[in-house]
Amino acid sequence: MRIDRNLRNLTIISTIIGLVDSIYLTWIKLAHREALCLPGLGDCETVNTSRYAEIFGIPTALLGVMAYVVIISLLLLEDQRFLTLPVRKETSKMAVFGLSVFGVLYSAYLTYIEIVVLRAICPFCVISAAAMLGIFIFSLSRLVINQE
Repeated sequence: MRIDRNLRNLTIISTIIGLVDSIYLTWIKLAHREALCLPGLGDCETVNTSRYAEIFGIPTALLGVMAYVVIISLLLLEDQRFLTLPVRKETSKMAVFGLSVFGVLYSAYLTYIEIVVLRAICPFCVISAAAMLGIFIFSLSRLVINQE
């Protein structure tokens, strides 16, 4: 189905954007660097050095990297021509959707923390949240189209 393939490709693009963004955020956290935020466009330092930037000592961005890697792996495994590991397309769709639901809810929580608690917005965190929202929308659309 052409629509499903297009939605899958959009999901892959969103995942790559989120992955690159999360890798960058992980690097600045682990290397103790300042993010390249433009003046007036956010306060990455406040967000990245807050207690909310880690869970049990693990950078939140690293958890994002792991989630994006799992999502892109599932999406790529759907194309059996390139990989030999058998993954049922329906299983992959449901797993990506499930991960995206969790990712969107956690991103919403972190955005709330940025706005209400820290009163600082990190544009890179917003990019990651938008990428996860895109994954959620595209994966939900794939499930709905599959039902028709």
